[in-house]
Amino acid sequence: MLPELRFGGLAVPTHGFFVGLGVLVAAVVFVLEARRRGALHEDSLVAVAGALVGGAIGMRLSGWAEHLDPHLNPSLLEAWMFGSRSILGGLTGAYVGVLIAKRLVGYRGKTGDLFAPAVALGMAVGRIGCFLTEAPGRPTGLPWGVHAPASVPECPGCLAGQAMHPSFLYEVAFQLAAFFALVWARDRVRRPGELFTLYVGAYAVFRFLVEFTRANETVWLDLTRPQWFLLPGLVLVFIRLLYGYHRGYYDMLVHKRDSRTHRGQEEGAPQAPQTR
Repeated sequence: MLPELRFGGLAVPTHGFFVGLGVLVAAVVFVLEARRRGALHEDSLVAVAGALVGGAIGMRLSGWAEHLDPHLNPSLLEAWMFGSRSILGGLTGAYVGVLIAKRLVGYRGKTGDLFAPAVALGMAVGRIGCFLTEAPGRPTGLPWGVHAPASVPECPGCLAGQAMHPSFLYEVAFQLAAFFALVWARDRVRRPGELFTLYVGAYAVFRFLVEFTRANETVWLDLTRPQWFLLPGLVLVFIRLLYGYHRGYYDMLVHKRDSRTHRGQEEGAPQAPQTR
């Protein structure tokens, strides 16, 4: 584990460095994608500001309602100062922040497709900091299991010297794959907002499954708090994706022949006469 990075005589917290670097990478990808789509203007940059502010608030306050018993939860000030810095809380806060920012400036355009690849690549970078500073995961006998020093906080496997799942590296790999998949799909999913919907659905499923390898505490039915947080969202995302599938939003991803016909009809392309 590497709690600090040193640049000459300057010591920088590893986790904070990679989170900051991830935010910077996400901002650059957002600007490049917005420019490519001709959507780089004042209103879209206001959405970015809303995401940054909302993400910071959501990440810091995510532990405020951690327990069902309110007496076990920290105060708002304690959560802000010493919160768990949950990624799910940050993403939820960022989403709400974008909605509020767009409402304040009266911007009705969809920005989710601009955020999707940016978030994926930014998360890939940020999770490197998690891997270098936090408990890797649950014990495993797999050959790629990793060891961590006993000084890592909240890590029973570290104390016991066990090999553990490199759960954060699993997420780095997923986010990198998601980024390249989104870049490939961005011109094939033409319905505004659907690229973001696909990313959210894929990440929700992945995060639910990868929690079985994470070192997070289980609270009920052997599921962790993030899994219980994700469950209702998974149901809603499944319904939303099913709706989009039946409406033909993803035809160019799953049915190439049908999608060409559908696109030709939409663009007014002449149809070849049928022969018997």
